[in-house]
Amino acid sequence: MAPAFEEQLHDNDLLGPSPKTPGKKRIAVVTGSRAEFGLLRPVMTAIAAQPTLELAVIAAGSHLLLPANTVHEVKQAFRVGGVVPMQQPGKHTRIDDAEALGRGTARFARTFYKMNVDCVVVLGDRIEAFAAAAAASVGGVPLAHIHGGDRAEGVADEAMRHAITKLAHIHFPATRASADRIARLGEPESSIHVVGSPAIDGLSSIGDNATEVGNPEIVILHHPCGLSEADERAHAAAIVGACKGRVLVLAPNHDPGRLAVMETLRSAAERHNWLFVDHLPRERFVAVLKHLAKTNGVLIGNSSAGLIESAAVGCKVVNVGPRQAGRESAVNAIHVPSPSVESIAHAISTHRSSGPCGTVHPYGDGQAGPRIAGILAQIDLDNPALLRKRCTH
Repeated sequence: MAPAFEEQLHDNDLLGPSPKTPGKKRIAVVTGSRAEFGLLRPVMTAIAAQPTLELAVIAAGSHLLLPANTVHEVKQAFRVGGVVPMQQPGKHTRIDDAEALGRGTARFARTFYKMNVDCVVVLGDRIEAFAAAAAASVGGVPLAHIHGGDRAEGVADEAMRHAITKLAHIHFPATRASADRIARLGEPESSIHVVGSPAIDGLSSIGDNATEVGNPEIVILHHPCGLSEADERAHAAAIVGACKGRVLVLAPNHDPGRLAVMETLRSAAERHNWLFVDHLPRERFVAVLKHLAKTNGVLIGNSSAGLIESAAVGCKVVNVGPRQAGRESAVNAIHVPSPSVESIAHAISTHRSSGPCGTVHPYGDGQAGPRIAGILAQIDLDNPALLRKRCTH
């Protein structure tokens, strides 16, 4: 369902805040990457369906980068009210990300003012979420954070996720363990709502057709994780060295170290005549995971999808390296913290010689989106006390 609100923000637009629909609270949902858009989509849909809420979508960061340019996927599903450029093409270092963070914070602040929002919703731990969180919290706009309290090393993910928690006023953790961690960070229990992961929402309605991508036996989805260039290449090389048969390779995200991982994966795909894809829309990606689950295939790499969505659909996973270290996982994942060709090949063989892994996981029942929207509709976003933060211990 598309929201009624649409307001394109331009660099030279210095007009005052846009008027709001009477009787509705305007909720700005920030999406900065292809991965978290898939998780945020059911939340956006549920917010748009709430009679007392009005959805405003802001697309930012890596959505705007070629070749995938996934902002078009966002625009196909929702009206985009604001666009916030951050990263620049070809720039993937830690310093580049720090500069992009500064650009994003400034632009988000002006965007929130222009769009006259009552609450900002972010998910996870990426720099787009952190920039939006800083702009909202410092700018006096209530901030809601989805998937706070998790542990996952990433590049700078662990620090940014918990920093966003301390900036946020409303918390939507995916699991009880994450909720307990948020409470131990000093956040009041009344602000913490365990809703499950929106990554689980809607999975049952997606099929398992993977013919468009060659019905793969193995899918590689491996991102950089803040290591040296040599180590990034070595981890990616160990993965491709262990893979045989029909392999689908998906491009890594735009975190620092992307170039080393991308070159290694693309080169291997060319040598072995594997299919290399820059981006799969979420429905097609989930269909591939279901295909792997049905055919005893394996997802290899370090995406959170290996520990969340894959667990929910029964897809076997080889989780490589430290990127997801600390994240809750189910029996579908074999962890290879120190990757080599031999250790990854052994994990693949172990998975393929075992029976189905089941679908038991800690991430909820697939109703996170409606729960989040319902809670936002009930909260008094105009209450000044909501913005006053105080550590509970």
